[in-house]
Amino acid sequence: MQCLRDQDALIPQPRGSLPKVFAAVLAAITIGGIVFLSPERLFGWVAMVILILTLGPLLHGLCLLAEEMLYHLNTRYHGLAWSFYLGYLRLVLPHLEDSIASFRATHQASYPFWGRGSRKLLILIPLNANISHKLEDEDSNIHFYDNLPNKEIDRAGVRRRVYKHSVYRVLDENGKAHECVAEYATPLLTLYHMSQESSAGFGEPERRQQVLLFYRTLQDILEHSLECRNRYKLVLLNDEHEDDPHFLSKAILRHLQQQEKEELCLNPPPRQEMVHPLASALTPPPSAPPIMDDWHHAEPMSREPTLMFSLEKPQPLREPVENTDHYH
Repeated sequence: MQCLRDQDALIPQPRGSLPKVFAAVLAAITIGGIVFLSPERLFGWVAMVILILTLGPLLHGLCLLAEEMLYHLNTRYHGLAWSFYLGYLRLVLPHLEDSIASFRATHQASYPFWGRGSRKLLILIPLNANISHKLEDEDSNIHFYDNLPNKEIDRAGVRRRVYKHSVYRVLDENGKAHECVAEYATPLLTLYHMSQESSAGFGEPERRQQVLLFYRTLQDILEHSLECRNRYKLVLLNDEHEDDPHFLSKAILRHLQQQEKEELCLNPPPRQEMVHPLASALTPPPSAPPIMDDWHHAEPMSREPTLMFSLEKPQPLREPVENTDHYH
């Protein structure tokens, strides 16, 4: 019982109705005193009360804004992004490549069709925070294929907690399938459900602003994370194109193509050495004697010079030998 009392003492209790009752009594006493002592000044006091009631909420709002800017700006609006990173992304993204490799080993049939950009986790972030639990319900060009191997981690007292990712096949305009690992950012569900509760005081404009702050904060966190680098892709979905039934698949394919172009720029194909166009035409048959002209040499003229080292031991210099005849 003593422990329960100590625990109750630590938890702050909600405010009761005593402040409201005290304010009502004080207002009644003030109004009664004004009417009894100076009734001719009643209208002036009423005007003063109206002015105070008008300026009061404005001053109260300014005080709250100052408090938010000074004490709560870096903690309140960045709780969701840090929680999503520390509680989920930092745990699963370092193992994503191994999970995809295991998946390819067990799905040899789909290995040749696996896209290059699908080695990253596509994190979908819709601005309206309206998340569907199945991507195929949002777009008929998206089909669920299979799940990656489960990742089991001991977490918060739960032994072998399971983390998993889903593989989807996205069809382009030509009907070609592109495999990728995609999922919505789950903290957006909290923002969406808060906007549906009237008691939360969280409307649609505030929700849209919070989604943008979540995206910007999460992007900044992941850019500075060595564990998650090059293993993710944030996909911001604008809700202005909801009339397009294939908007989601087009957005995913656009990001996959962008990733493929980026990888081609970072890893260009090896340059092939050019051979003189007449060299192949003038190349003699194997039985013919070799041509001594350097112009027909197969080595390209633009090749960079290389250093050649001999493994033989150095030999002493020979003394000069007189081999000329002198005639008188």
